[in-house]
Amino acid sequence: MALNIISDHAANLAHRNLARAEEAANRSLAKLSSGKRVVSARDDAASMAIGSRLNSTASALTSGIVNIGQGNSMLQIADGAMATIDDVLVRMNTLAVQAASENLSDTERGFLNDEFVALRTEINRIAAATNFNGIQLLGDGSDVSLDYSDLQAGGSAEVLSVANGFSNFTITDDNYWARDANDNGSADNQLRFDVLKTGDRILLSARSEIDGTSPHRTQSIDITDYASGGSKALDAGQTQTLDFEDVGVNVNLNFNIATTITNALAQGSDGAGADGSATAQIFGASPVFSVLEDQGNKLPDKIYFQLGGGNTGGAQLSIPTTAVDGAALGTGKTGTETSLDELGSNAIATSAKAQSAIEAVARAIDDLQRARANIGTNQNRLDVASESLASTLENVKEARSSLLDLDVAMELTNYASKQILIKSSVAMLARVSEMRQNLIRLLAG
Repeated sequence: MALNIISDHAANLAHRNLARAEEAANRSLAKLSSGKRVVSARDDAASMAIGSRLNSTASALTSGIVNIGQGNSMLQIADGAMATIDDVLVRMNTLAVQAASENLSDTERGFLNDEFVALRTEINRIAAATNFNGIQLLGDGSDVSLDYSDLQAGGSAEVLSVANGFSNFTITDDNYWARDANDNGSADNQLRFDVLKTGDRILLSARSEIDGTSPHRTQSIDITDYASGGSKALDAGQTQTLDFEDVGVNVNLNFNIATTITNALAQGSDGAGADGSATAQIFGASPVFSVLEDQGNKLPDKIYFQLGGGNTGGAQLSIPTTAVDGAALGTGKTGTETSLDELGSNAIATSAKAQSAIEAVARAIDDLQRARANIGTNQNRLDVASESLASTLENVKEARSSLLDLDVAMELTNYASKQILIKSSVAMLARVSEMRQNLIRLLAG
């Protein structure tokens, strides 16, 4: 090789090879530290694109498996509630059979009827209360509230104000107030309050109207002792809750109720002062609350579960729901027979009605078993879907691994090779330096 001053080709060549070897070694280190064969698009753009899609698919499948697990929990809750309803129906059947026997008097049959009707109400409560994360499973929900705008000036309940001793009114039995026999919602359900003077006592009366039927239930509580100087008189800032359990509402009184009671004791039937009347309605026209229903708490026709990515039918699984409340049970397979609710309040009050109730309860048990069979079928379906997703997820992860995951042994070999090249390039640069020293000694000759 010629020795020259202007060009140092050997040094440039050795330096270029050293830089290339160091870059390759650094890329091997990046792969080894991340465990990935494709760290950036420069490594393999096609594999990175496919791997990213596979990674998204794997994530969606994992979420789908979680959704199925929650779906199974949801169906288990529904099945547990149905098991309880089944026990109730068995007891109702026992009562109906007893009541059908003519050896009982009307009084004894009345006791059986009271329990029968109460158990039917419990079925409706269970169906309304059974939900999963707010999703109704067995029947429509029963969230209702009072229309508090009725308390405003000009409202139908404006006299029930804080100034008159009333702090708050709340519904405590949603299932009662959400009743609707004529399929027009709860708009025709109303709550009335009266302050009544009976002799020398003052009563607060609550009266319900369900489907426009008045009174549906009435309950009165003596509030005379809340007058000033009374044994239950309230101080400023104090409140007292009255529970109208029969009507399903609570009332909070404040200390101003004392003034209302005092005025009531001084008034008669005409509201113009004490006239010796034994009974008087103090507030004139009955203050009325309207009932508002939460329309969002209904039993859906189907519940959909997302099993994977994509907005396609194959990525979703739907489970139909079946109502098992008093309005649905007993209607039979065609849905046209007499339901439990349609038996009325005197469902087994006579021997003849009890005979009809036996048939209705038998149909209700069959209806319930069909609904439970549907639950079991869909639980098995979810199990199959879960196994399918798990298998698909396993294969997707394997495909992603073959594209993106690093073969550590092979990459370690590549890294060792690059290290040898680096050392070789450094050695050659040292040799070039030695050649430069020879050239200097020659010039110094």
